[in-house]
Amino acid sequence: MKTIDELLAEGVKGKRVFVRADLNVPLAEGTITDDGRIRAVQPTIAKLAEAGARVIVASHLGRPKGAPDPAFSLAPAAARLGELLGADVAFATDTVGSSAKETVAALTDGKVAVIENLRFNAGETSKDDAERGAFADQLAELADVYVGDGFGAVHRKHASVFDLPKRLPHAAGQLIATEVGVLKKLTDEVKRPYVVVLGGAKVSDKLAVIDELLGKADRLLIGGGMAYTFLYAKGYEVGISLLQKDQVEKVKEYMARAESTGVELVLPVDILASTDFPDLKGKTPAEYTTVDADKIPADKEGLDIGPKTRELYASKIADAATVFWNGPLGVFEHPDYAGGTRAIAQALVDSDAFTVVGGGDSAAAVRTLGFDENAFGHISTGGGASLEYLEGKTLPGLAALEG
Repeated sequence: MKTIDELLAEGVKGKRVFVRADLNVPLAEGTITDDGRIRAVQPTIAKLAEAGARVIVASHLGRPKGAPDPAFSLAPAAARLGELLGADVAFATDTVGSSAKETVAALTDGKVAVIENLRFNAGETSKDDAERGAFADQLAELADVYVGDGFGAVHRKHASVFDLPKRLPHAAGQLIATEVGVLKKLTDEVKRPYVVVLGGAKVSDKLAVIDELLGKADRLLIGGGMAYTFLYAKGYEVGISLLQKDQVEKVKEYMARAESTGVELVLPVDILASTDFPDLKGKTPAEYTTVDADKIPADKEGLDIGPKTRELYASKIADAATVFWNGPLGVFEHPDYAGGTRAIAQALVDSDAFTVVGGGDSAAAVRTLGFDENAFGHISTGGGASLEYLEGKTLPGLAALEG
């Protein structure tokens, strides 16, 4: 995989460099609530601009249905990128139309432009190779060189991620190089004990990575909504907690495998349970009881791990050499149910281990809860991409850059 440093050594002055970034940031009424992904790609863009490239930044945001939708415009991300770069960033109001062509044509050496949300064009996400390829052809006309640096999208077989690099000389950006280097430390070069913390809502989202990690991790700590399927599989009452009954047999199989292979699979021992899911907008005080994990009342829902579990999990992390964490341990968006997620983040900070926060909601939680990002070994920009890499899958965006 060619690196950006190799590309810069060849010279990019005056060249139109298409940077596939991941500017898929959360917005609240048009305001960015977490700019982590923009900050992560800014060094690559700055390097190219400083070297005299004419930089065209492209990304998706959200899930528009293949047509323009103002709610998913990249305009706020373009404005924030300009603030981070300390320079004006031009913005094209379409992807491959007249605005994009005129904006790119007006670029001078060292200047940066952002084109509108790639998913406003149906060709970006099309499953039809010809339709996707046709869009990639149009994007290729805008540029001379391609730099892939949108790690959060490399597991998608999309036009700008998979097809476009095949049409232009290409290299991996600084962020992708960093992300892949970190993931190798979780797969090929693991220092032990290796502890994995998995949370999030659905166990079905994590089955493949659990399957892979049962042969690699020393301990698996389970929390979040997915924990209740594990507790149910042990024969416990889980009340009205999130439960995927169709995954119970698979979970039983994994628990048996963990026992037979010596992998320590740790489940919550106590739970914060309530009859009502919390109001996340008003964040009114929650009403809950703390119960043992095998005594959740039939009319209550588990919404966070309890204080005993927080202590238990922190103790399981304390002696680790490597920790990977993906998924919140409770409904962290509400302050009364953020304690479990906060405890895991703090345990990572207190550990001497190489710690990796696996993107998505975990990364958002770290920032929302006020932790110093530099206190962790690495905070990934791609939760889904990280998981698929750990599952051993071939990621289309990385494969294209290696070609």
